[in-house]
Amino acid sequence: MNGLGWALADSWTIARRTLTHWRMQPGLVLFQWFFPVLMLLMFGGLLGGAMEFPEGSSYYELLVPGIFALAMLFGLEGTMTAVTTDVSKGVTDRFRSLPMSSTAVVLGRCIADMLDSVVTLLVLVATGLALGWRWHEGLPSALAAFGLLLLLRFALLWIGIFIGLTVKNAQSVTMVQVLVWPIGFLSSTFVATSTMPTWLGTIAQWNPLSATATASRQLFGNPDPSSTTTWIGTHAELAAVIAPLLLTAIFLPLSAHRFRTLSR
Repeated sequence: MNGLGWALADSWTIARRTLTHWRMQPGLVLFQWFFPVLMLLMFGGLLGGAMEFPEGSSYYELLVPGIFALAMLFGLEGTMTAVTTDVSKGVTDRFRSLPMSSTAVVLGRCIADMLDSVVTLLVLVATGLALGWRWHEGLPSALAAFGLLLLLRFALLWIGIFIGLTVKNAQSVTMVQVLVWPIGFLSSTFVATSTMPTWLGTIAQWNPLSATATASRQLFGNPDPSSTTTWIGTHAELAAVIAPLLLTAIFLPLSAHRFRTLSR
């Protein structure tokens, strides 16, 4: 094989290592898959009765795509913790001493987490369909929406990998994890940004999660009052492509540089 072939083979080896760890800890993996389901059921029950929607639609039409986007963020803690643990225990240094591609360690983790994200989305889709959520714009548009969701996940993974390579230990990750919640909730995942105070709605609307959630709703044919009130709302599909690509362009090279210069 050429250099690219060896790099991909090494990356898949690292990805299989992560998948093996998950197979040995099925409880943890199942929790990661079903925690977004719990969020969907909880917020659907708590807020659904207070939301007014046109006849024939329900709060789940707005909520389910939002939970899809939120699930792409929530898995970030596991990525940061796993990467930091490998670094602090010397596992990463051991990999770097082996005759393998220097990018395989971080890329392999990314591959495994993307596979995990696909399963998470499948579980959420099944739950959403059981609750009455539907897409209305045909299968190609639905697949495009899922593509945008996975693109967001791919970009966020590199942020998680970079943070995992940067912080000193797994305990430090806990402080970073606290930021995940406000970032996730300060968006259009649960409610339309048009219902928020103007200044807060503007901040929430420019959150990359909001762009992906709004774009997904448009592609699914689900209602979203926020999509017609601002420029970012009317151009959500464009923003849902540009924002993840920009994040990837920033944090992928930073992660690669951090890995190459790692000294602990």
